[in-house]
Amino acid sequence: MASVEIHNVRKTYQRDSQAIPVLDGLTLDIPDGDFVALMGPSGSGKTTLLNLIGGIDKPTSGSVVVGGNNISTMNSKRLAGWRSRNIGYIFQLYNLIPVLSAEENVELPLLLVPMSGKKRRERARFALDLVGLGDRLKHYPRQLSGGQEQRVAIARAVVSDPAVLLADEPTGDLDRKAADEILDLLVRLNQEFKKTIVMVTHDPHAAERARRVLHLEKGVLSA
Repeated sequence: MASVEIHNVRKTYQRDSQAIPVLDGLTLDIPDGDFVALMGPSGSGKTTLLNLIGGIDKPTSGSVVVGGNNISTMNSKRLAGWRSRNIGYIFQLYNLIPVLSAEENVELPLLLVPMSGKKRRERARFALDLVGLGDRLKHYPRQLSGGQEQRVAIARAVVSDPAVLLADEPTGDLDRKAADEILDLLVRLNQEFKKTIVMVTHDPHAAERARRVLHLEKGVLSA
């Protein structure tokens, strides 16, 4: 079964009176458990595509179906609830809150679902153990290396057990050793925990770790 089905999607942004096309009739199926790397020059529509899959943005036309749900027709309230259960986001710049510990940062997505504080802490600790940071629960972002911060961000992305992980340049701010550790972790999440992963990257070395690589050029997809 396809985890993500994108059919004839067009996305145009309006700038004053000018229409700026970003995606042009894009069709793509991503099977359950796939790991796709999206490559292409800046401005080719990679992040826009990621945001459409994650329900952060809506297509101008066409449909986006994720896990059998046509998210292109959902209103913003339904989308927010759906996203908190089904999508994990990993960004280039971690987006951790500096005044919260690693454990508290990872707990954040669970505040959106009915759950006891005890259960939240258990889930956060499991996620941090999973990324190899079980001994850094009480550390603040400033006390962690860049690679460790990104691992906390990945723990936060997986703590609600989403089916789909969306990673936007997840190694773009890291040195090669830390980047390789993050890529090893993504491969493990894909192979062992069956997460469907869509990763935007400029780095061919990172793209090699995916099951397949797709290229976007001016809003059009090629393998």
